[in-house]
Amino acid sequence: METKWLEDFVSLAETRSFSRSAQLRHVTQPAFSRRIQALEAWAGVDLVDRSSYPTRLTGAGETLLAQAVEILGNLQATRNMLRSHQSAGQDMLEFAVPHSLAFSFFPHWLMDLRQRFGAIKSRLNALNVHDAMLQLSEGNCDLLIVYHHASQPLQLDPERYQMASLGHETLAAYAKADANGQPMFRLPGHPGHKIPFLSYASGAYLGRLVELIAKASPEPLNLDAIYETDMAEGLKAMALEGHGLAFLPASSVAKEIKSGRLVQAAQAGQYELSMELRIYRERPEVARRTKPAALALWDFLTGSVVVAA
Repeated sequence: METKWLEDFVSLAETRSFSRSAQLRHVTQPAFSRRIQALEAWAGVDLVDRSSYPTRLTGAGETLLAQAVEILGNLQATRNMLRSHQSAGQDMLEFAVPHSLAFSFFPHWLMDLRQRFGAIKSRLNALNVHDAMLQLSEGNCDLLIVYHHASQPLQLDPERYQMASLGHETLAAYAKADANGQPMFRLPGHPGHKIPFLSYASGAYLGRLVELIAKASPEPLNLDAIYETDMAEGLKAMALEGHGLAFLPASSVAKEIKSGRLVQAAQAGQYELSMELRIYRERPEVARRTKPAALALWDFLTGSVVVAA
């Protein structure tokens, strides 16, 4: 049993729609359906009547719903009570950051921040994009740093959350360099000779952006997915060994490009996409976490970067 299954179930009972609940829970509909099925497997009984539309709960589902709401309420109340006793750590800022940013962007950004802002204590929680957003929405972090693209907006209520832009990042194709410093694999591929493709797992945020690049191409890229993972660092490691081509954030390959171990697998400006780097927090008037250090940092950031309400 996982508590997020209960949260999914309560959301489904409220919306009566698998697609709407999947959107609200920041997960793909197939993944959301699998989690509801996992809850039913745990319960040993059908909880959802899938023969009706809109979706409705079975009798067993109605029984579980009442218990789920109480269980989740008790867990939240217990967590709040425990946190109310915690006096230490108020100067420790907790960041939720996707894996791709945790390994590349965050260390450099934090060093620059310390030089401009001053000493800062931080705790990093590296997750996938969905779980990182949950950390913020569930009050488990002070700040969330994520990629943003207009075609794949994050479902964060602007009345509850504030955002600041930290700059932009390029997502492009890279491959191992051969003995002549040329990419072992180059876009676009040929119909009769497909390119071994190192792909993001289904549902990964960067994977959806790679799909946009492929759709925008005037000709087929002829990619043959031979490997997939959620993590950009995992794809980079495979690309460095020559297994195939991978789309990676430019900051994550800066050292490898400088050393000549990786090279861009297309002409500059082709088959790439610009992403915005954003930082989010709960608005102070509704925030469950109001650390003085976090307030001071936000005031500093919003005085030196573009802010959106």
